[in-house]
Amino acid sequence: MLSGFKQFIMRGNVVDLAVGVVLGGAFGAVVTALVKDLITPLIAAIVGKPDFSSLGFKVGETAFPVGDFVNAVVAFLLVAFAIYFFVVVPMNALMARMHRGDATPDPTTRPCKECLSEIPIAAKRCSHCAQPA
Repeated sequence: MLSGFKQFIMRGNVVDLAVGVVLGGAFGAVVTALVKDLITPLIAAIVGKPDFSSLGFKVGETAFPVGDFVNAVVAFLLVAFAIYFFVVVPMNALMARMHRGDATPDPTTRPCKECLSEIPIAAKRCSHCAQPA
């Protein structure tokens, strides 16, 4: 029973996931600090209000304090923006640069003229409809 657990833990996917979660948590703290210390004050300088928690409206006697929700949405959008432009775009550029010289492999099959099923390139007859290829 323990050998199966050891095999499960030592699989690459579990270790990769654990490393990803730890790095994601650490990176989340960095991005949160970036948003809180740099981007939010920049928005405050432009708009004049860094915190929207006081926003709300009333319908009759019921108050709807939507300011915290607006703060959460703005923080989410800023974090998503930062992650996209500081992680995703550079990683895509790096991966494109790494795979620039990779050639696509030659095809090994071709479509049959009659039934359009895939047949090997060297085949003389289609294995599905028996028509000459």
